[in-house]
Amino acid sequence: MAEPSTEGASQISPVPDNWTKRHLLGLEDLSAEEINTVLDTAAELKEATGGCKDKLSVLSGLTISNMFFENSTRTRNSFSLAARRLGADTVEFSAGTSSLSKGETLIDTAKTIEAMNVDIMVVRHHTPGTPHMLSQNVDCGIVNAGDGPHEHPTQGLLDILTIREHRGSLEGKTVALVGDITHSRTARSNIWGLKKLGAHVIVCGPSTLVSKHWEDYGVEVSYSLDDILPRCDVLNLLRIQFERQYTRPFPSIREYALLYAMNKTRMARAKDDILITAPGPINRGVEITPDVADGPHSVILNQVTNGIAIRMAVLRLLASQQ
Repeated sequence: MAEPSTEGASQISPVPDNWTKRHLLGLEDLSAEEINTVLDTAAELKEATGGCKDKLSVLSGLTISNMFFENSTRTRNSFSLAARRLGADTVEFSAGTSSLSKGETLIDTAKTIEAMNVDIMVVRHHTPGTPHMLSQNVDCGIVNAGDGPHEHPTQGLLDILTIREHRGSLEGKTVALVGDITHSRTARSNIWGLKKLGAHVIVCGPSTLVSKHWEDYGVEVSYSLDDILPRCDVLNLLRIQFERQYTRPFPSIREYALLYAMNKTRMARAKDDILITAPGPINRGVEITPDVADGPHSVILNQVTNGIAIRMAVLRLLASQQ
């Protein structure tokens, strides 16, 4: 990896005056203008780093701490890479080997990490609202990297960035979120972000996992993928989160796949330019078959790259307010 480039950093646009957020806690709290600021910043940083590969010195001298209390592959690694691509130092926190196991409170642990001159904490926790609580008890910036089934704002943003790259404006596009809506923090962040940018959002899945109450927020609810498929510009295929469920929401995996998996037969009935997205990890043969996951309509790996771009943008923007 090359040394950080000061030349590239000098070409990065200043943080817009409309950005005043010190924390990123969810997309429900952001305006359409603020969402577009993150997307535009991500696009610029992606280009300046040669597709998220090269280094800049934009955040030189800052320290980012990853505080993950749940397992993660994509989010944790992409936040670490995003920080390093922009020249920041990183601190990796492991809950299992921390003083939490000795009875220390989460707030005291966070304050201890902050006292090590940490500028921004990236927090994933199984309890909804944990990042919000920490933002009220520490002075550094907080990024919500997923709080239980509540929100996952950077995942929502990277999904939207990927759609924008391939289809331009979100205005008037029909995007279906298919699968476990009840337990999906990704679905919630996508719903808030997509709606604010003018997309028509459909949530689709078994009635045990898709609440009719989403209609109260202007979201279409469907229990049949085959019925809505011809209208969709984008499908976001969500994993069934068995680890968050106490009872089986449908009789069998085979039945779920029969009704909701995106496969070759359904692709033949979809729009010619349909985009297939998924937040990952994907379960091949459950929500998506291998030929679709690896096919020309799939942008799943593009989403992974865009995850670094979005997280660079978020760190850049929040750092300007610390």
